[in-house]
Amino acid sequence: MLDANLEAIARTHEVSPDLVRASCLLHRKPETSRTFWQGRNHLLARMGRKFQGVHAAVSDAMKRTPRSSSMVENLNSRIRVCLTNRRHLEGGRAWLGLLQFVFNHRRFVRSRCAERTGRTPRELMSRQSHEHWLTLLGLGPLQPLQA
Repeated sequence: MLDANLEAIARTHEVSPDLVRASCLLHRKPETSRTFWQGRNHLLARMGRKFQGVHAAVSDAMKRTPRSSSMVENLNSRIRVCLTNRRHLEGGRAWLGLLQFVFNHRRFVRSRCAERTGRTPRELMSRQSHEHWLTLLGLGPLQPLQA
């Protein structure tokens, strides 16, 4: 996902993809370090006036790209509880498939990123909304309660 965004930035700003990637790597270094400023000056010399726009676009792309390790750690911490509490159940693969479905279709109640709140991981990754999870399981559309 990040690679595609970096390629788009390179095309938009008409610079080499290698320079955009170097700008991305520059974000890893603390701004107080000598290597940050050496890298920044090198990129500034190679890109000229385009540097500020490229650097800002790369920063924005990195903020919008989900970090895999944090997502995996979150998933592991959630699954670990479910699996240890249900060790006695058989059909491990089916159980993991159900957990996968639940986690992919459960809406985020809160998030550091405002655009994630109220949306599911599936909606965030596909950029398309989906029906209620009961409907997706084939249990039919939701019916209002009859009084």
